[in-house]
Amino acid sequence: MTERIIDLSTSPARLRVRLEQLVIEPRDRDTVTVPLDELAVLVVSHRRVILTHAVLAGIASHGGTFIACDEKCMPAGMMLPLAQHHLQAERFQQQASAALPTKKRVWQQIVRAKVRAQGRALAEFHQDDYGLDGLAKKVRSGDPDNIEGQASRRYWPVVFGDRGFRRERDAEDQNRLLNYGYMVLRAQVSRAICAAGLHPSLGVHHHNRYDAFCLSDDLMEPFRPMVDRAVVHLVYGKGPKTPLDKEAKAGLIGALTARLRINDESRTLFDVLTRTAASLAAIFAGQGKRLALPEL
Repeated sequence: MTERIIDLSTSPARLRVRLEQLVIEPRDRDTVTVPLDELAVLVVSHRRVILTHAVLAGIASHGGTFIACDEKCMPAGMMLPLAQHHLQAERFQQQASAALPTKKRVWQQIVRAKVRAQGRALAEFHQDDYGLDGLAKKVRSGDPDNIEGQASRRYWPVVFGDRGFRRERDAEDQNRLLNYGYMVLRAQVSRAICAAGLHPSLGVHHHNRYDAFCLSDDLMEPFRPMVDRAVVHLVYGKGPKTPLDKEAKAGLIGALTARLRINDESRTLFDVLTRTAASLAAIFAGQGKRLALPEL
């Protein structure tokens, strides 16, 4: 199945639905149609994109995600599909009542996978994982030693070959590219969570009362290095001031729509995320203990 991510940011357009197709009518280009069941994420950044209620309802009813962006092309709001699983109410209850030791064990698995993925990214670009694989082995239930933070302090100063780099959301450097890539990844993770009958607000570790996507922020952690790799390629080509233009967005979206080799199988990222979310639902139901996380 095709998992399309569409970003509308360069020109005005009108959107409508006809015969289960999203019809995109740009002002300066030919009309484009996309089957709604192939649309994973629609990102709207341009201030003069006009759409109908049928567009939002159609995207949601086919399991897609809609993101509205502000003038800086950063997310201002996200709409997710509801009622994507026949046991949704039961799974919500299991998720909400999950025991703390269970959530701590899940977070341990997430942190281990994230740190290993960061180490592999460093080894790919610098032929040295800077000890991250060893750190990953030290993660305990709930990560009480904050191995995730220790790994980040090793990772960010070297991944771009810039000792002065800091991960700061509002910085006017490659952080803008990371923000955009993470935004799209978060939407894909949230979509998979809803498809598994879980709620993206009820996290296993993240618990900010103002964050509606705590579980999404938990599960996306091991997949962040996919975005980081794409940003490294952009920065090495054009420098840290690479504009967040059509070409840069295409590179970031391409990294998240490319097929992955998992256990000798070719899978889309959404396929992989769906397995991860389904395995978490099984853990909440007492039917499993391991989170399905690939070695990316």
